[in-house]
Parts: sequence; structure tokens; C-alpha cells
Amino acid sequence: MSNDELLTIRLAYSPDADDAFMFWALREGHIDPRGLRFTHVRADTESLNRSAEDPDAPDVSAVSIHQYAYLADRWLLLPHGGSVGVGYGPVLVAREARDPASLRTGRLGVPGVRTTAYLVLRLLLGADFEAVIVPIAPFRRAFDAVRGGEVDATLLIHEGRLLYEREDLHRVLDLGEAWQALTALPLPLGGNVIRKDLGAETIARVSAVLRESIAYALAHRDEVIDWLVSSETREGVPRDRAMIDRYLSMYANADTLDYGAEGRRAIADLLARGHAAGLIPHAVDVEFAP
Repeated sequence: MSNDELLTIRLAYSPDADDAFMFWALREGHIDPRGLRFTHVRADTESLNRSAEDPDAPDVSAVSIHQYAYLADRWLLLPHGGSVGVGYGPVLVAREARDPASLRTGRLGVPGVRTTAYLVLRLLLGADFEAVIVPIAPFRRAFDAVRGGEVDATLLIHEGRLLYEREDLHRVLDLGEAWQALTALPLPLGGNVIRKDLGAETIARVSAVLRESIAYALAHRDEVIDWLVSSETREGVPRDRAMIDRYLSMYANADTLDYGAEGRRAIADLLARGHAAGLIPHAVDVEFAP
């Protein structure tokens, strides 16, 4: 079969290290694409969340678990590719140490209103704070918003949660830690979704390829980290091997290869709590691809 005859799958994900890790083997040709051709598009989390709503959306996309609530009629969650925090997650940071309760009516920077971090912050702090959208790229934008007084505190996701101490900012709240204390469950932050209209056979084939890509990366972790360090070009993200290693330990691990029963339960619980609190307008029936 020629390249022109291959079924093309449009794959969209973030520039963050965990997403790049997952799809490295596929990009570099280390696994069999099973008669499929993949194109790769990378964008920030909020852009991915919004583009998944478009009629011409990619075939597979990384999205926030919160955003999945608005996509469930047309998309399935893949059982792999998730970012899950077990006692850790996005962090709320401020210029000085303070009690989280003092921010219940404050101006808080958030990376987007469909991000999981935003949903969880509302569930933990209540509905009275004023949300100010602070883009996550570059990370310095969020740091400057706090230091300049544009917001009282800001949420940091992705690698930003490991960089704030270098900026002399103080952690006010770790969402994953607080979520585990509240629910006794991990915090499912992001996942990969696949369009239902691809059909069962294609969905199963794509899922198998992406699972193999993740497994290959986990088995060749040091090689992937070397590549991530050498190829990092994002503004404000240092080529720091120790930091990337730490970040991948958090978000590219066995939970990424499969949510497992607890991870699936955590997703359903999070979305149910969001609906019960009036933050998600409808109940969500979570459906997984094979």
C-alpha cells in the first residue's frame, strides 16, 4: 500500500514533555503504525480543548478531563495517555505564604475555564473567586501576573508546577494533594480522546498503536529524556534533565499506559462532583475506547 493510500489520522497534543514522551516512538518510527499514517499537531491545552469542539477537529486529541464532559457525545476516552496526579497536581501560587481560604473571594489566574485545574479549584475553594485567564505559554506570563499584582494567585499546570520556586513564589495549595484528602482518589487531569465516527475497527487500531508508542517510550525512558532535553525550545522551560525526569515520573508512568480501575473511577467521580456542584451542566456518561 502506498503512502497516498494509507488512512491518515490527525493527532493533536501539547508541547509539554509528557505528551511528547507518549508520541515519541510513533514520530520517530520505532513502532509499526499498522497501516495508518499519523500527522502531528501541537498546541497549548486550552487551544486543544477548544479545537476538539470544531466539526473539523483532529481524529485524536489531548484534552482536559473537564473538557471531556462537553465532548462525550462525539468522542471516546482512550484508556491510555492520561495525566494522573496521585497526591500531587497543579499548584496555586502567590507572592507570599497564605491560607487558601483567604483567596476564596480573590482574583485568581487560571489557564482556561475548561481545564481540569479550573474545575478542581472551583470544587475546592467555592464559586466566589474571580477567574482571570492567564495563558500558560510562556510560563513567565503566569509568574509575572502574580508578581505584578494582576492576580492574587495563579494556577500552574504542566512543567510550571516545578518552576515556581525558582521564581521566589510560594505554594498556597496543591490541588492533587487536597483532592486526594477530599476524595481518597487520584486526580485525573488530562487524557486523549478519539472521534467515535472513525468506526470501531479504526478506533481499535489507532488505540493499539498509541498504546504501543507509550509502552515503547516507557521501556526506553532514558533515550526519550535525552531527546526531550536536546529538542526543548519552549520559552522559559530550561533544558534541565533532572526536572524533566521528575516531571515524567509524575505524569508519564504506569498510569499513562492504562488508567486502571481506580483511574477510571476517579474520572467518573470528578465529573459527577462537577455536575453536582453545578459547574458541569449535565451528567456525563464516561465511555472508553478499547
